[in-house]
Amino acid sequence: MLTLSHPAPTAGGIFDRLDTEWALLCADSSVQAAVTDWLMTDRLADDVAAVTDSWVRTLGPAQLLATLRPGGGVLSDALTDAVLRALLQRAAGRDRSATLAARIIVQAMLPAAVRMTRVRVRPYGGRTFDTVGHMSVTALFEVARSGRIHTRPGRPAANLALEALKLLCRDLAFDREAEGEDLTVAEDLTDTTPGPAAHAHADWIRTAAVAAGLEAAGAASEAETSCARLELLELVLDAMETGTLSSADGRAIAWHYTADPIPDTQAAMLVGSTPGAWQRRRSRAVDRLKSAVQCAA
Repeated sequence: MLTLSHPAPTAGGIFDRLDTEWALLCADSSVQAAVTDWLMTDRLADDVAAVTDSWVRTLGPAQLLATLRPGGGVLSDALTDAVLRALLQRAAGRDRSATLAARIIVQAMLPAAVRMTRVRVRPYGGRTFDTVGHMSVTALFEVARSGRIHTRPGRPAANLALEALKLLCRDLAFDREAEGEDLTVAEDLTDTTPGPAAHAHADWIRTAAVAAGLEAAGAASEAETSCARLELLELVLDAMETGTLSSADGRAIAWHYTADPIPDTQAAMLVGSTPGAWQRRRSRAVDRLKSAVQCAA
């Protein structure tokens, strides 16, 4: 039977401490019993036991983490999605088990938290890696407890990471603006240069658009993305989140209404459709998006 060791420290500071805390959590027999009961109740125990080469009655946090980080940490397969969604549903509760479920989710998402932290230490200069790391972990925990993720369509890990990134960017921008000049002074200024909050929001939109397949990774930098393009992407992302548009509908709009549109013939080939069908999809998607915007106005 496979012996699952505790994960090595991910970085330093907060992440090192979380790994140490995780080792203690895995050694707690009451936690193991709780996890086993969850998996049995959710009818996931047999599948988790099979992929971790474990006995059903010995399943615990370590086996959950191994299931949530298959393939070198890539959250990808159907079982991973099912386990994470079940944990997110428990984390939305208000008892001790909810806190434990959120803690397990945070541990599974630590690689994402480290990436978010590394990318944002430099733009928000003056903050240490550990400080931003604390904020990344807090954002993940808050989103896991929010009860908003497990009901959304699509990949729960991607939804969780994107929502946490959005919260982190807003918190960082808010703190940075709070440390600046008094806002009453700014009222008399004519400079319309976007502030940190606007940059953070634009950064989140671009990241979410890439994850949703609306933009190619690295296709548009901060300087190259127009305000109109960002507004369109945000409208499409919101419509996809509410179910007004499907992923294919969103791509049909985003790939066409851009400075460098993807030709319908090429787009249709990419999605396994025909140019005519792709054009009709875009037309219907635009109509639904317009209706949604008008209803919200």
